[in-house]
Amino acid sequence: MVEFVDTNVVFYAATRGLSPTDRPKRALARDLLDAGRFAVSGQVLAEFYNNITKKGPAPFSHNEAIEYINLLRVRPCVPVDTDIVVHGAALAQHYDLSYWDGAIIAAAHVAGAKVLYSEDLNDGQVYGDVTVVNPFKSLVH
Repeated sequence: MVEFVDTNVVFYAATRGLSPTDRPKRALARDLLDAGRFAVSGQVLAEFYNNITKKGPAPFSHNEAIEYINLLRVRPCVPVDTDIVVHGAALAQHYDLSYWDGAIIAAAHVAGAKVLYSEDLNDGQVYGDVTVVNPFKSLVH
């Protein structure tokens, strides 16, 4: 079964110097990526690059970010094309989401994923044939 990972999962897996409260997120995110059953999208990779080079306790250099993205290159990657934009906008309208969240869900659908791992969307919410799972839910106190 193919799963889809949102930007936050990739970000937590890569980020250095996380606070003690966020370190368990890194371990969970790495476990998801190490399982190797996931797909991403061009949007996820672009957001990852932007976030990892600007945010977090120890931002990556350009070269470090590209090196990490190249590690993900072996995974299926859904391009952001006209169909994704239109489908993402329709999902955003229908479910009252941001366009960006709608586009992530649209890409998960195109990838054939039944599960979308994301911290940003409602855990357990079903969007068509894609169900959101917050992999970090058990860590929230």
